[in-house]
Amino acid sequence: METLISFIAASMLLTISPGPDIIYVLVQSITNGKKYGIATALGLVSGIIVHTTLVAFGVSAIIKQSEYIYFGIKLFGALYLLYLAYITYKTNEDVILKAKADKKGLLQLFKQGFIMNVLNPKVSIFFLAFFPGFLYSNTQSTIVQFYVLGLLFMLQALAIFIVVSLLSGSFAGYLKKHPTFNSNIKWFKIIVFIGIAIFILFSE
Repeated sequence: METLISFIAASMLLTISPGPDIIYVLVQSITNGKKYGIATALGLVSGIIVHTTLVAFGVSAIIKQSEYIYFGIKLFGALYLLYLAYITYKTNEDVILKAKADKKGLLQLFKQGFIMNVLNPKVSIFFLAFFPGFLYSNTQSTIVQFYVLGLLFMLQALAIFIVVSLLSGSFAGYLKKHPTFNSNIKWFKIIVFIGIAIFILFSE
């Protein structure tokens, strides 16, 4: 339970760090309406099932081979997160809200969100780096554990996306009034990446 709570906390920190998905949900909510933002969020979150499946069956098969290989996967995960922290430091990831978004139907936005997520290979790579460090049982099937982690990640992401949709007007106003937000969120993301990397590397 302690590991799962740590996983949920880390997942929430990662989700609230502005990225393409959450910004797209925010844009749709501001320009087309809250329900359109929620439809987009549902599509994006549904795509997580595909990435979870790929990682679950792939990594589970590898883990059975050797404890050293499992440690190697965790080491890769920690190094990848440190790399993301470095990339974030070197680039300016401004939160830019488009003035206008194309008007699409709810089902169309759901499909687009799903496709956006599924066709993004970075999501699978990130899950490969992130999930193995939070396996929580020595007796339960690793495949089941990956699906539990995937479900928890989906639920927290959907909850945060819905809150963003419902409060989209307030968020847009805040971003316009606080030009230093981008700098603050940049360092927030760096700290989150480094913190999770250390946790993964030293978790038992």
